[in-house]
Amino acid sequence: MTNEAQLNKAQLDEANDVNEAAGRSPRVNFAKAAPKAFKALIGFDAAAREGLDPALVELVQIRSSQLNKCAYCLHMHTTDARKAGESEERLHMVAVWQEASHFFTAKEQAALALTEAVTLVAQGGVPDEVYQRAATHFDEPELARLLALIFTINTWNRLALSTGKVAGTDER
Repeated sequence: MTNEAQLNKAQLDEANDVNEAAGRSPRVNFAKAAPKAFKALIGFDAAAREGLDPALVELVQIRSSQLNKCAYCLHMHTTDARKAGESEERLHMVAVWQEASHFFTAKEQAALALTEAVTLVAQGGVPDEVYQRAATHFDEPELARLLALIFTINTWNRLALSTGKVAGTDER
């Protein structure tokens, strides 16, 4: 068994132990059960991030994870943001960024607004004013990658929630 396979099995075993302790049944290890789909998602995620500010990437992923109530991804991305030098103060303000706008640049605010609109698309679509606000801060290729990033984090959130991923068990 390769090191990666051993790590995946250990992660699944740990997650299943936590799920069982919480009274939930074990769930599928998506990476193992659908490796081509998982690798395609990793590739899409990597392509989406290309050329975007890493701090902005984490803010977008944090906000989407908050909205989707994905503890697994929220833990992962706040941890990654801290490792990248993001301040605790800003991390605490992401959930209330509109009321604490002075903590974020105009570009970050535009990205967070777009993140909310796309993540909550069923609640009213993506308003023209939100899209145009983002378009003033991102050129067309950047805007396309930002949208792709929002699509991927929403997919990751749904994957983690559907498969019972447990916050704090990320072993990347």
